[in-house]
Amino acid sequence: MIEQIQLFPGIVLQCHRDSRFKHGSVSIQLVRPMDRREAALNALLPAVLLRGSRNYPDLRAITLRLDDLYGAHVGTTVRRVGDYQTTGLGCGFLEDRFALPGDRVLAPTLDFLRELLLEPDTEKGIFREDYVQSEKKNLISAIEAQRNDKRAYASDRLVSLMCPEDSYGVPRLGELDAVKAITPQSLWDHYQKILKESPIQLFYTGSLSTEQVAALLSPIFADLPRAFRPLPPQTDLLPSPHREEQEALDVTQGKLCMGFVTPITLRDPRFVAMQVLNMIFGGSMTNKLFMTIREEMSLCYDIGSGYYGSKGILTVSAGLDFDKYLVVRQQVMEQLELCVQGKITPQELEGAKQALICQLRATHDSPASIESYYGTAALSGLSMDPDSYLRQAAEITLEQVMEAAATVQLHSVFFLKGVS
Repeated sequence: MIEQIQLFPGIVLQCHRDSRFKHGSVSIQLVRPMDRREAALNALLPAVLLRGSRNYPDLRAITLRLDDLYGAHVGTTVRRVGDYQTTGLGCGFLEDRFALPGDRVLAPTLDFLRELLLEPDTEKGIFREDYVQSEKKNLISAIEAQRNDKRAYASDRLVSLMCPEDSYGVPRLGELDAVKAITPQSLWDHYQKILKESPIQLFYTGSLSTEQVAALLSPIFADLPRAFRPLPPQTDLLPSPHREEQEALDVTQGKLCMGFVTPITLRDPRFVAMQVLNMIFGGSMTNKLFMTIREEMSLCYDIGSGYYGSKGILTVSAGLDFDKYLVVRQQVMEQLELCVQGKITPQELEGAKQALICQLRATHDSPASIESYYGTAALSGLSMDPDSYLRQAAEITLEQVMEAAATVQLHSVFFLKGVS
């Protein structure tokens, strides 16, 4: 169960009290509207913050401090949640009850996290040039690695076709040119701005009560200058025309990506039925796309689907020989039509429901997965906890799946082919 409390205007603490684990977790996320002009800045910022603070000015000092804190670990979080982008830090720590008698772990860990976030090591009053340039190289490498993964590249190209004006078309890590243009001064100015304006979401998983955690976290933000600006609400996908595009690269295997849209988002009561449909269609181990197009017909090397409930987007991705493009595309449409017509076996329906239920049960397997589920659910507009979610999944009927399938319409297609 999640308990929520507002520490200050725009600063909200969510707590999941759970004593099953030896380790707890805390995350601090600044929430921003997804914006092409600042996505790269938000992606770079936590990596630079993690390079050094006032008292721990380099990675060696940070590592030694974490060792002193019973091997605590700190990492960066950069997420896309519908129309929002989050940027911040998260840490895992040993619960105080497992430390040596008289030792405390959580309080000094939170103080260390506070220093990393609010007291970075600076040079001439701004971020250090060497740290910014080093982390820019790392971020550029991460973006280029996505481009070199041809399946990921094709998927990104499809999303850009589907979302030319929608924030969902903005890459989570920003764009290369935007990263290259960042300077220590521009990153520092952005850092000051978002600390002042952004909603701040705190999430704790551990054995303490909400009141105890609030008492530890409140002093961190008590003196932070704030001019809080509420976020605009999450929106459905902005309408855009159907688009198809092919691109030739030096590849040995084609990548077909098909994008579909549905009015069913995670804010819709039909959301769980849509999730089950995706499992039947292409999202589980025994889905129609894989079992028919890959296994029975041998038309592709791999195929599957994904559903992005924050925007009502369903995508299909397949690796195939170049000359199989049209036939695979047609077969994808035929498998969707079978779902619309209700030509789904009881085994397919039950298998899809169980696959979804297994995923939901796994959300309580670790502090990190708990934080990931609830931290993004609150921002995206999903109001169901995993238990009520899986109860609904178990009760989904064939008729509800057919109704969800009937809302799915082809929007755009991208095909990555070889150089002829």
